[in-house]
Amino acid sequence: MITTALATLSISSYLASSALIARHINQSKIPRYPFYLAWTAVISHLFYTGILFLQNNGFSFSFFSTSSLIAMIVALLLLIAALNKPVEKLGIALFPIAALMLGLAVNFADETHILAQHNWAMSTHILTSIIAFSLLNIAALQAILLTIQEQQLRSHPPKRFVLSLPPLQTMEALLFQMLATGLTFLTISLVSGFLFIENLFAQHLAHKTVLSILAWLIFSGLLMGRSRYGWRGKTAIQWTLIGFVLLLLAYFGSKLVLELILHKQLIG
Repeated sequence: MITTALATLSISSYLASSALIARHINQSKIPRYPFYLAWTAVISHLFYTGILFLQNNGFSFSFFSTSSLIAMIVALLLLIAALNKPVEKLGIALFPIAALMLGLAVNFADETHILAQHNWAMSTHILTSIIAFSLLNIAALQAILLTIQEQQLRSHPPKRFVLSLPPLQTMEALLFQMLATGLTFLTISLVSGFLFIENLFAQHLAHKTVLSILAWLIFSGLLMGRSRYGWRGKTAIQWTLIGFVLLLLAYFGSKLVLELILHKQLIG
């Protein structure tokens, strides 16, 4: 079956790419061939998702299917960013996660919920939510890498891996670029939700809404603090990780409880 072949190719390519990046992790510049494999993985993942969409006349927004879609978008955004930014080493963590999420989606397929049945406003809310989470996911991983880099730079001598990374100032600048872009999409998602979703504070959406707003406030406060007071270093890292955890709980916490524990379906 073509979907099984595509999923297998994608998972294998994700894992092979991650292994090759790990092999060259201490080098200042990683060869291109691991990223050719990563592009193969993402394109196969995209075709797998597209074929299922066409076959089922809709997309499943179940826990595992949505996790797989977000993982694919995160991997794609990372590869695009890596064309002109030094973020390629994040693939060592992101690509195995994408492989895992795709494998779970293949083995735990669920009923479809057609995006086309929603109006443009709901579609905007769903898609911008997914893109915002994907971008802020990369930002959170960048923050973790910054933490490792800061700690290692204080040691004498620092490890080769840290020495192979771009300067700390460059890494911080990349972090704030990712945060600003992710916050833009999160803002669109929240505004569209308030404008077009009836009773956004209903019982099954209240915790998701509140946590998403808290995450938005933290990311906005961090960017404002960076602009006005020059916040950086540990402050930036801590605020980024706290905001991302809130967003993670808002989206996947909701879906985990409702779908896997209460066996209810949550869209978006």
